[in-house]
Amino acid sequence: MSNADDARNAPTSSRGAETTDERYERGLALLRTVGGQERPAVLDSLADIAPDLGHMTVAFGYGDVLSRPGLTLRQRQIANVAALAAMGNAAPQLRFHINGALNVGVSPVEIVEILIHTAVYAGFPAALNGLAVARDVFEERPDVSAAPVDTEPLPGDRYERGLAKLAEVDGHAGDQVVASMRDVAPDLTRYIIEFAFGDIYSRPALDLRSREFASVAMCTALGTAAAQLRVHIHGLLNVGGTREEVIELITQMAGYAGFPAALNGITAAREVFEERGAGQ
Repeated sequence: MSNADDARNAPTSSRGAETTDERYERGLALLRTVGGQERPAVLDSLADIAPDLGHMTVAFGYGDVLSRPGLTLRQRQIANVAALAAMGNAAPQLRFHINGALNVGVSPVEIVEILIHTAVYAGFPAALNGLAVARDVFEERPDVSAAPVDTEPLPGDRYERGLAKLAEVDGHAGDQVVASMRDVAPDLTRYIIEFAFGDIYSRPALDLRSREFASVAMCTALGTAAAQLRVHIHGLLNVGGTREEVIELITQMAGYAGFPAALNGITAAREVFEERGAGQ
């Protein structure tokens, strides 16, 4: 096991007395693993204007947050790619984290699928721009195939397939969605079920747990979808995620979308946990 692994597996409660240098060195080791570079570019890019921000990025972003043991690096990179693509205002960072995702075992097919998934929560422009960044990354890496992702046509009626997938993710939420908008926007309800769940969620290239990681990350980072965030926190728990993973995932978003987004996400998580009761 590497020193970076040892640091990631250390209980977070034991880190309170650490020096800034220890946090920085742990973060630097993790950043090298994710970024694949001995000297992370973020340090040199800020050296002439804000070297302290570069140091904070390493010590806090990687040494404190991303090195926590609650999620795997693969899960963390799925969340980062999803959130940055959805926000649509951080192309250089999205490029870095697509590379980072590849470095920690996320496949090119899964990355493409995460970016397609973005269309549901942030719209087609965000998905298209994210895919443009991914194309550039894939073309720069000789170890990655940039071939299109081929999928077989999905079987059955789109609406029925979508209802079944929605029920798989969130129990009887499909009935609630239909009922809540039947009198005002029935076509929007149909689009949600047919497109979001019948077309996107039903695609086989990304498992449901990873999709819900991406959805929670996007809804948290966007900061405009509290009701949908609660639905997808429920969904993540329903498909095998844990409360600890939910908290880690939302905590991580503080570094990418800011503390207000993370705090609001934790409020949504608390409400979901209270609804589900102890042990659920």
